[in-house]
Amino acid sequence: MASNATKAMIADVFNEIAEGIKSGSFKKKVRIGLTILGSEHGVEEMVNAAKLAKNKYGDFDIVLIGTKTTDEFETVEVESPEEGHKKMVELLEKGEIDGCVTQHFDFPIGVSTVGRVITPGKGREMVLATTTGTTSTNRVEGMVINAISGISAAKAIGIQNPKVGILNVDGARQVERILTEVKNKGYEFDFAESLRADGGAVMRGNDLLAGTPDVMVCDSLTGNLLIKIFASFTTGGNYETVGYGYGPGIGDNYDKLVNIVSRASGAPLICEALRYCATCAQNKVLSIASSEFKNAKKAGLQEEIDKVTKKAAPADAEEVKMPPKKVVTFAIPGIDILELEDACKVLWKEGVYSESGMGCTGPVILVAEDENEKALELLKKAGYVQ
Repeated sequence: MASNATKAMIADVFNEIAEGIKSGSFKKKVRIGLTILGSEHGVEEMVNAAKLAKNKYGDFDIVLIGTKTTDEFETVEVESPEEGHKKMVELLEKGEIDGCVTQHFDFPIGVSTVGRVITPGKGREMVLATTTGTTSTNRVEGMVINAISGISAAKAIGIQNPKVGILNVDGARQVERILTEVKNKGYEFDFAESLRADGGAVMRGNDLLAGTPDVMVCDSLTGNLLIKIFASFTTGGNYETVGYGYGPGIGDNYDKLVNIVSRASGAPLICEALRYCATCAQNKVLSIASSEFKNAKKAGLQEEIDKVTKKAAPADAEEVKMPPKKVVTFAIPGIDILELEDACKVLWKEGVYSESGMGCTGPVILVAEDENEKALELLKKAGYVQ
């Protein structure tokens, strides 16, 4: 006579067969957790999100973590958001769920979340890398690593050759230099081209609205601000409706699939966050990330980061006298704002008068027309322009 465990196993098999016949797919469903305590909109809103996802998709199972309010979903009961996070980690480590959607989670340094938005200009999806967490305490290094994480997430959602753009924030030009070198040394990816007439991989505000790149690279504080605006710009800010949430935490060798939503996120957005998490689980985003980081390291990722972020700056270490003033009308773009002063001093040291300025596409160094070639050569040699 069959034991209860055997009967349960046979029942599960028949259930899977029945589900496979119904859906047309016999692929084992991933199980995605959803912590339902802690939302500013209450438990009912979170349960509604699960119902929306179940009715809209159906190719993954949802496990609620919180107080039991419905028999429609399996519920792992906890009493508080803090207990919910502990239980979530336990379930992930035991393999009882494949991923989880939750509000606010303390990722370790080196891990940050890759968001996914729908841009208002053309209704295009765009990956925002990154939106919460701290990839690195160095802004430039963090943004470079964010690019790798963003490429990983894009590939997990089916974009085989994602185009990467770098948001025009402090450090963008340094990030572009590092990524260009890593690309030249064998790490395969393509830069996006700005929709503005002057083009380039450094993206403008217009590109944000249009969704020009597949992956928009930025620091996580800027990304956090952007994803909040994209998610709630039609609601006044206290209820996030549009997009897929703040996304999975990704970092080199990170092994838990945790997707973040805000405490202000509403059911429509959380529904899509569950879909995003399930897709990442189905396509093994963390394995993709491991492979991407391995390939980037092979192409000298850390060496190129160190070259820029730990560059000796003799201009700061000694007093450099400014050459006689000249009329400066030749603009050299592509210098990061964080390096403008040092770049000017490199030129002064060689007798080339220069001034810093701000053009419509960002910082520039201004030199005399008759010294433009010498200035460019010096800046290239010092690693400030490509």
